Amino acid sequence: MQVPPLSLYVHIPWCVQKCPYCDFNSHALKADIPELDYIDALLDDLDIDLAAYQLDSGVRPLHSIFIGGGTPSLISPPEIGRLLAGIQARIPFSDDIEITMEANPGTVEAGRFDAYRQAGVNRISIGVQSFQDEKLTRLGRIHGSDEAKKAALLATDAGLNSFNLDLMHGLPDQSLDDAMSDLKQAIAQNPPHLSWYQLTIEPNTLFYSKPPTLPDDDNLWDIFEQGHQLLADAGYVQYEISGYSKPGYQCRHNLNYWRFGDYLGIGCGSHGKVSFADGRIIRTVKVKHPRGYLNPTKPYLDQATEVALEDRPFEFFMNRFRLLEACPKQDFVDRTGLPLSAIAPTINWAIEQNFLQDQDDQWQITEHGKLFLNDLLAAFVAEDDE
Repeated sequence: MQVPPLSLYVHIPWCVQKCPYCDFNSHALKADIPELDYIDALLDDLDIDLAAYQLDSGVRPLHSIFIGGGTPSLISPPEIGRLLAGIQARIPFSDDIEITMEANPGTVEAGRFDAYRQAGVNRISIGVQSFQDEKLTRLGRIHGSDEAKKAALLATDAGLNSFNLDLMHGLPDQSLDDAMSDLKQAIAQNPPHLSWYQLTIEPNTLFYSKPPTLPDDDNLWDIFEQGHQLLADAGYVQYEISGYSKPGYQCRHNLNYWRFGDYLGIGCGSHGKVSFADGRIIRTVKVKHPRGYLNPTKPYLDQATEVALEDRPFEFFMNRFRLLEACPKQDFVDRTGLPLSAIAPTINWAIEQNFLQDQDDQWQITEHGKLFLNDLLAAFVAEDDE
């Protein structure tokens, strides 16, 4: 089995307030962020991972870093700089490394993006969600539409390699006109990358216990169909389920996830996946709550499990079929350690169902397959359980 590219995910767990739709591991601020202690802990966490997996030899430099949350832009630029310098001192960076940090427009002051760029960040992902103040209030966001546009302008002027706008559709009581207005305003900011995804109601959220009225399936389809065309007309190419970019600006970190690459996860509740030349694939989860994570008497690692051979086809395709690009057959062999014969019956069935096309050395998911993606993925689970 060939080991894939290596990325790093860094989780910052704090935010100003918890949004009613958010099921991420985030905690509303009740005091000042212990940023000095937390950065120390992140680097210590990384040291332990690198020693455990023998990853600091430079054989696999870091391909990308993603600092997510929570709201990472609550951490000061000097401490983000200390974090990135500490990471680079421990494991080499690839020459063209992509370093993304999430930011909330409500926590960004003038000049802040430039300071993050000087600290080493070269890509910013801005959580806009909507450009309509009433919708932002319903979503529990702390910024307004003017702040969102200002943040996009600051990102444009900061000299970054790229920036992304996160935008939602299918919002409470959202009409087709509302959704298209949001999308047009996002496009007007000219971001190189746009994440345009549908609001879903997740367990353990306020919206789950008190569900809002969302657009019905027919309206959701109209929103997607017209929005997709709007984005295409503006020069954006859809490369994954919710990801659109101008040519050359795909998110390399996300691509590594969906291509079943490897990634270390440091910080509260972060997840990791590491492959080894001997055929093992290990998934890790770190301690979730900041109090536990910062407790020096407790380990950072909460769980470490080996991915069983019979689970690998489902895990591989669950990620790979998020992407619209064709999947090289050799990638399955290289990333799972399994022969193509292990999935041949299911692949043949999927081709017969017109879910996939066989294109010599690669598979291409069809438009029909995208519509029945759950059925396609379930077939791999059924095969594994036989």
